[in-house]
Amino acid sequence: MNSYATRDVSTKSNTLRTAKAIAVLRVLPVTLEAIRTGNVPKADPIGVAKVAGIQSAKNTSLLIPYCHQVPLDFIGVDIELGADAITVTTTVKAIWKTGVEMEALVAASTSALALYDMLKIIDSGMEIVSVRLVEKKGGKSSIKESGEGLTAAVLVLSDSVSGGRTEDQSGKVLVEKLKALRIHVSRFKILPDDCGTIEKELKNLADNEKVDLIVTTGGTGISPRDVTPEATLTVIERRLEGVEETLRNFGQNRLPTAMLSRVVVGIRGKSLIVNLPGSKGGVEDGMNAIFPSILHTFRMMKGEGHD
Repeated sequence: MNSYATRDVSTKSNTLRTAKAIAVLRVLPVTLEAIRTGNVPKADPIGVAKVAGIQSAKNTSLLIPYCHQVPLDFIGVDIELGADAITVTTTVKAIWKTGVEMEALVAASTSALALYDMLKIIDSGMEIVSVRLVEKKGGKSSIKESGEGLTAAVLVLSDSVSGGRTEDQSGKVLVEKLKALRIHVSRFKILPDDCGTIEKELKNLADNEKVDLIVTTGGTGISPRDVTPEATLTVIERRLEGVEETLRNFGQNRLPTAMLSRVVVGIRGKSLIVNLPGSKGGVEDGMNAIFPSILHTFRMMKGEGHD
C-alpha cells in the first residue's frame, strides 16, 4: 500500500526563493482591440486576471496536494498585449525552506484562465498555448560551491569514545556527509577531552598537514570536561562569529537546549576549523545549517571574492 506524505523540509534553512513563470494565451486581433478600447462585456479582464493570479499563488497548497504552505513575500503579475497573443508573466518570492516555482506556475495558469473566461464570449477560438517556468533561484541548488578538491579531517573528541566505553556515531555521520559533498576525508581521529591534546592536533592538521577543513564533534557543551571551544580559540587566528550564530540559531529552532552549545568556528592559516556538537542529531543539524554555503570560505581565502 502506498504511503502519502509531503517532502520533509524541516532540515532545510530559510533562503530567499524566487521563481518566474510565463503563460501565453493566443487570441484574435479583434479581441485585443476590444481589451484596449474597454469593450469587453465582462468589464476589465486585465485587472481581474491579475487579482486571480495573486489569489491563486496564495492558495497553491490547496490546489496542488504535495505543495507546502509557503509564506509568500511578493507576488507580481504582469500582462502584456501583443499582436495576436496575451502574455502573462508572474514573479513570486519567499524566504522559506522550499521553492516557489509552483506558486509562480499556478499564478500564471490562473491568470490565463481568468482571461479565457472573460474573453470567451467574444473569442471562442482562444488557446492557452504554453505555461512554463523561466527562472528559479534560491536554495542549495543555486549554490555553486563544490567540495571537490578539498581535504578534510574529522576529530571525535570524547573521553568515553576514546576510552572504548561508548561507540562513535557522530564522527561516522560527519565522514558520510563530507563525502557526499565530494570532500576527501584524509584524517579521522578519536581524542580525549583534553585541551592540550586537542590544541596540538588542530595545529598539526592546519600547519603541517595543510588540511583544508577540520571538523570536530564533541566537547562543545558546559560539562567540566567540555573543552573543545577553549582549545579551538587558542588555535584560530580569525573567528567566524556569523557561522557560529547560524549553527546555534538552526539548532535552537529544532531543539531548545541547542542554546547551550558553545561551538567555535574560525580560520588558522588556510584551514577552516568548525566545532560541532557530539550528538548524531547535532552533527546532522550543523551540516544542514552551514553546508555547502560555508565552502565559499575557501574562495574568499584565495582572494577570489563573491560572484
